Amino acid sequence: MAVKKKNQITSNRAAGVLMHITSLPGEYGIGTLGKEAEKFACFVKEAGFRYWQVLPIVQTGSGESPYQSVYASSGNPMMIDLERLVQEKLLEESELSVYRMPQDGKVHFEELEHRKMELLRKAYTRFDITQKCFREFSEGKFRDYALFMALREKNDRKPFWEWSKRYRKYDAAELHNFYEKNCEEVNFWLFLQYEFFREWKELKAYVNGLGIKIIGDIPLYMAYDSVDVWANPQLFKLNKNYTCKKVAGVPPDYFSATGQLWGNPVYDWKKHAEDGYSWWIERMRQAFSIYDVVRIDHFRGFDRYYEIDAKADTAIGGRWRKGPGSALFEAAQEKLGDLAFIAEDLGTLDAGVYRLMRKTGYPGMKVLQFAFDGNPGNPYLPANIKKNSVCYTGTHDNDTLVGFIKGMSEAEYSNLLRILKPLLQAAGIGLDAETAEGIAESMTDLALSCKSGLCILPVQDLLKLGSEARMNVPSVASGNWRFRLKDEMPTELSEKIREKLKVYKRI
Repeated sequence: MAVKKKNQITSNRAAGVLMHITSLPGEYGIGTLGKEAEKFACFVKEAGFRYWQVLPIVQTGSGESPYQSVYASSGNPMMIDLERLVQEKLLEESELSVYRMPQDGKVHFEELEHRKMELLRKAYTRFDITQKCFREFSEGKFRDYALFMALREKNDRKPFWEWSKRYRKYDAAELHNFYEKNCEEVNFWLFLQYEFFREWKELKAYVNGLGIKIIGDIPLYMAYDSVDVWANPQLFKLNKNYTCKKVAGVPPDYFSATGQLWGNPVYDWKKHAEDGYSWWIERMRQAFSIYDVVRIDHFRGFDRYYEIDAKADTAIGGRWRKGPGSALFEAAQEKLGDLAFIAEDLGTLDAGVYRLMRKTGYPGMKVLQFAFDGNPGNPYLPANIKKNSVCYTGTHDNDTLVGFIKGMSEAEYSNLLRILKPLLQAAGIGLDAETAEGIAESMTDLALSCKSGLCILPVQDLLKLGSEARMNVPSVASGNWRFRLKDEMPTELSEKIREKLKVYKRI
């Protein structure tokens, strides 16, 4: 069976905004699922956007990266709205005052986790765990997550392969005994997921009610220290003691001269194929239960993936291995029907990836910042962009447009203008070359004007922010994912964007 090429994402011209939940403004140190999210959704609606793209909403692990989660299907407890807990009488208004944090454009993760987790534990003590809806929830897919997190706390947050042999191996009988002795701690972690997804469901209903679809994001790989690996070690290339044999990454590229050594265990795709890719199909089913459209990160890894020895210091010496190809997506389609995927097809590509893209019919990504190398065949040049694609000025891994321009050498800047000016002229777009902000606005217009059925603009580029607002620098281990808005989105900006979207027929 071939994967169908039916695609609703790019069939009609539309636009969206990329803005992670944690980057929303507010008094409590991090963006949440509360009123600020609803206000931002109203801005999205007023601006004429039909899509709101977020990064993975998962509970983060080491480094606070949403692409390194303790459980692929989790929600991030730090996004829980504390004011909602006051409404539910689980917290007092006075208890929130000590948690207020400065709105300085950053998430202070270390301080945040300590303060917020303390309040969430207090809220749990007032929560009625005998409710029928919670009892039913506690018997579902989050039970392993709650056991894992409770065990992690009992083991001083050590990774699971350093736990005692009794719990290092997933054993139902031992885990039942652990629960009997630690039920309060396990139920606390269940409460966090219960509350998160109750709030997420309401927010998504509100956003959808405005006529806006949410684009979510699932990473290709799982974090090593995660429920997914602990409960399913046979699906990954691990040693008998649960240490990694091989890890994932990418070879040297635009972002790094030594490649990227991610450290995630790679899949044993043979094992996945033996049971019809059931683990992956369930993961996709869950993703589409919380998002309307799903971006698959590092899509090229399904054709061939880059495998590095776990003891290596860099990604330079890795090797390409064959992935599952279209077999996985054919199996998923058979079980789930047509899937609204966006394929993140950036990085090192070859004929196999292009074949897989054609066979699945999923739209790929076109990033305008990559268009200016002087090669007329560059796939990111507007003239080479096709309708079945999603155009971005940049992604969460790129600098902002203003930062990108300001960071150029004199030669790079001259080259940018040399290539950009005729592109703008051909599209009938003016250019203010006096400032980086003026050039960035023209580049945003260029992205909107291209043939891609869907165009997504990062919120930083809408606001013309500099490098201080960059979300992530690949291969840099610390200081990422901290960007936050200081204020709500300005009304006059929504009016300006709406006019642009009309010009480029994206409304």
